[in-house]
Amino acid sequence: MSARDRGQCLRRIAQAIGPIAEELGRVETKDTGKLVRETTWQARNLVEVYDYYAGLADKLQGDLPPTPPGSPLAMVVREPLGVVAAIVPWNSQLHLAAMKIAPALAAGNTIVVKASEDASAAMLKFAEALQAAEVPPGVVNIVTGRGTPCGETLVSHPLARRVSFTGGVETARKIIPATAENVAMMSLELGGKSPVIVFDDAELDSAINGVTAAIFGASGQSCAAGSRLLLQKGIYEAMVERLVERSRRIRIGDPLDPRTHMGPLATGSQRERIETLLEKALGEGGVLLAGGARPPELDKGFYFQPTIVAFDEQSSDLVRRELFGPVLSVLRFSDESEAVAMARDSDYAFAGGVFSRDFARAYRVARALPAGRVWVNTYRTTSVMVPFGGAKHSGYGREGGMEAVRDYTQTKGIFVEVSGKPVSDPFVMR
Repeated sequence: MSARDRGQCLRRIAQAIGPIAEELGRVETKDTGKLVRETTWQARNLVEVYDYYAGLADKLQGDLPPTPPGSPLAMVVREPLGVVAAIVPWNSQLHLAAMKIAPALAAGNTIVVKASEDASAAMLKFAEALQAAEVPPGVVNIVTGRGTPCGETLVSHPLARRVSFTGGVETARKIIPATAENVAMMSLELGGKSPVIVFDDAELDSAINGVTAAIFGASGQSCAAGSRLLLQKGIYEAMVERLVERSRRIRIGDPLDPRTHMGPLATGSQRERIETLLEKALGEGGVLLAGGARPPELDKGFYFQPTIVAFDEQSSDLVRRELFGPVLSVLRFSDESEAVAMARDSDYAFAGGVFSRDFARAYRVARALPAGRVWVNTYRTTSVMVPFGGAKHSGYGREGGMEAVRDYTQTKGIFVEVSGKPVSDPFVMR
């Protein structure tokens, strides 16, 4: 297909999503427990994602390096890779899949997406939009199955030229050697243990809302969840008191109820893992400030209270490991250099937040954090135009923006003799 035709195909997908966005959101909520307000917003936002990459499809250009007069004309062209193998987790599945499907198609590839084995319904419903958009057969393929054998077969398949994975680091460690079979290019968007740093001069009302959104939004089930809160000593007591009070006003319940603030966790095993690590942390000196248990009034569903635990230092597994749940670790720091050192002291480097009225300091700290995305005086703001991704154990590669389209291509150099002269004797050097 021409680049223009690919763009029109992506635009048709965007148009087909609009009429079923509400239903897509409800299906995802029923399958995952995420708030229906969030899932329907994300479903409607898919229109913007596919529309954005529709506009980029015919903007992917090559280059003409400035070769000397009389030399062959040199061209650099960008070509699609071929088949892309993509694996997405259950959380924000439609959005995460769109951030792979849209740029891959804009660049001219086909794609096979493995939906989450824990919650595949929304992706299968999305396939109806692909059919309505008359996407050619075989261009976008959605499969279901467990990591073994489905995911393993997909990422090691000889036709897969690029692997795009979003999920946990343990799964990534299995995918990396599997791609040795086909020597595929790879990008990994993995977990996080993101720090949120609040300085003494921060606007506390804004910081409270930002921290609440960072860790209790989506029940903490997000790669970008701000699960480590670093508070400067001068505001530690006031901030903790207000945050605990705010956490107790979070309404937990039915995710289909628009009045609910926080729904359940997606799986029982996830909740059990959190409970085990929390018990261990409290035995090691962590101080429980709020939550820490299953809500007694909710006997059905994998609910867990918004939980806040104070620590003197970062050695506990509760501080260092991704929990994927509504559990916040709180620590204190004295000055900027200590805050940066504490924030960097992690195997993960996905995102981060900084709250301060001193813009110069906030900028310095944002630049010092080894993260793919940093928010200053806000949290969770996003745009399809801005790349995101991680470093360290949070993965590598970026999704979003123009760079994502380029990442689904490879360059080819072409030399064309334009002088009209015959090729000279190769054994005579001039």
